[in-house]
Amino acid sequence: MITILTAGQCHEAPQVSALLERGAVKRPGRGRPRQRPDRVIGDKGYTGHPVRAYLRRRGIGAVIPRRTTESRQGVRFDRAAYRDRNRIERTINRLKQHRAIATRYEKLASTYHALLTITCILRWL
Repeated sequence: MITILTAGQCHEAPQVSALLERGAVKRPGRGRPRQRPDRVIGDKGYTGHPVRAYLRRRGIGAVIPRRTTESRQGVRFDRAAYRDRNRIERTINRLKQHRAIATRYEKLASTYHALLTITCILRWL
């Protein structure tokens, strides 16, 4: 699991490019992991122009619904693929069952990141 920590008052959409640069997509079978996924699934918080432009430049498909205030020009939205997003939401909810993760008791980013890593290991076991 790859994580990037931001300040609590910051939105995570500006971190999309940094996260995708660090990530790797496992290939089926053997081989070196790919650096570019086929598509990215996100909620309406990621629907802004900078995120979509970055994904388009890298050739990554975006499965992100549009806000009701945005124009509908050129919109193709795959509802079946968007339903797979519930796996991510369930994983985050399982991590937040740990009280220290949900409320972010730790002030230092390094300590919180270590606690998040431990929680992920406990979930994996």
